[in-house]
Amino acid sequence: MSKRLLLIGPPGAGKGTQAARLTKSLGVPAISTGDIFRENVKNQTELGKEAKRYMDAGEYVPDSLTNALVRSRLNEADAAEGFLLDGYPRTAEQVKELDDILGDAGTALDAVVLIEADQNELVDRLHKRAVEQGRSDDTADVIRHRLEIYAQQTAPLIDTYRERGLLVTVDGLGAVDEITDRILAGLGAE
Repeated sequence: MSKRLLLIGPPGAGKGTQAARLTKSLGVPAISTGDIFRENVKNQTELGKEAKRYMDAGEYVPDSLTNALVRSRLNEADAAEGFLLDGYPRTAEQVKELDDILGDAGTALDAVVLIEADQNELVDRLHKRAVEQGRSDDTADVIRHRLEIYAQQTAPLIDTYRERGLLVTVDGLGAVDEITDRILAGLGAE
């Protein structure tokens, strides 16, 4: 069964929700760069202060900061047998860095799960999340900007992983349990 996974999809597609569920099913840690950045912002670390400037503008945190964070996290003991990455890589440069990180460890990705969803549904979800969680990085203008950046920078990574034969595409609309079942079925874990 796949143990080194990447979740990819537009903002609001449900990656975080599914990561939390899949980590329990698969017994591997979920590693979300967004959560790590938000934790650093909350604790006002130097990385958090720097990351906050980008997050509040709806921009991606620069690769240099993100790559160092991911390399460190993937080298922790709980990720030795597998992991579920959520929010990384987002650019072609980060794909290369992830390949290098995993190559240095003598491993590779097992699968890349693409969660797809209608753009109008994504905007609705993100607006609801912003209200419920009080997230400053989910204003209407920022949401539109994040979806544009995703289309420009991250969506092309889908073709890279498709060409490598790693892509598992899942419909991200429907009940949370149904989506989890679709992912597990796509991974051959049922």
